[in-house]
Amino acid sequence: MSTPKRGRRATGRPLHGEAPNPVDIHVGARVRLRRTLLGMSQEKLGEALGVTFQQVQKYERGANRISASRLFDLSRVLDVPVSFFFDDMSEATTAAASVTDEVCASSVDTAEPDPMAKRETLELVRAYYRIPDPTVRKRLFEMTKALGNSGGDQPGATA
Repeated sequence: MSTPKRGRRATGRPLHGEAPNPVDIHVGARVRLRRTLLGMSQEKLGEALGVTFQQVQKYERGANRISASRLFDLSRVLDVPVSFFFDDMSEATTAAASVTDEVCASSVDTAEPDPMAKRETLELVRAYYRIPDPTVRKRLFEMTKALGNSGGDQPGATA
């Protein structure tokens, strides 16, 4: 029988006081993002997976690792490819996943906040999909892209 990696129990959970792996945190954040975009509660997701909402909370925080089979189940329930959970992973997260715990903690703390995790982004996406006319949605999409590509020369724009 193999021994668990340093800093992890055989269950995949970090040892008491240990920070979760940055990749586990990223994957959990992507689970939360998709769940909230769908307007699904942790309870409903837990029911669909056959786990408690507390387990879903632990997955979303990265406190518990998500197994390959559970990731497959999540992709089916949330209607996304498995690769979705690894999309937009920063280089800092990727690098931090393979170094010592001390470097992991400092890399995660200095990483840029994910704009997809902001409530504003989720509300914007939900409002966008509530627009019934696909032509209006497409025009809004094109206008938003144009404004975003105009650079930081707009009043109130942050760099």
